[in-house]
Amino acid sequence: MTRRAVLFVAGLTGLLGIALGAFGAHALRGLLAANETREIWNTAVLYHLIHAPALLWLSRGARVAMIPLICWSGGVILFSGSLYALALTDLHWLGVITPVGGLLLLAGWLWVAFFAFRSES
Repeated sequence: MTRRAVLFVAGLTGLLGIALGAFGAHALRGLLAANETREIWNTAVLYHLIHAPALLWLSRGARVAMIPLICWSGGVILFSGSLYALALTDLHWLGVITPVGGLLLLAGWLWVAFFAFRSES
């Protein structure tokens, strides 16, 4: 994957994280209060935004980038995405998807740690 593509993914992730955070704080305030799911929404935004700069870091061009890119992108979609959906719909079965996303986020970080020991530099 090119540096430009990784930068695009990082930028889009950050943009959507900020937009969804603001959307939840303003436009969805009543719905999230009625569903009592504001904390769930905020957790989704937090993990979403934590991984935007992590993805940006990957754009520096290291060989390590591909696996964490896939793990973190998929993790944000599944972890944060399922929490966003849960907060909006209050369909608790969506919570089954959340741990899969969490495992992907963890796997991306584990790969970074593993690569540090494999790297010669």
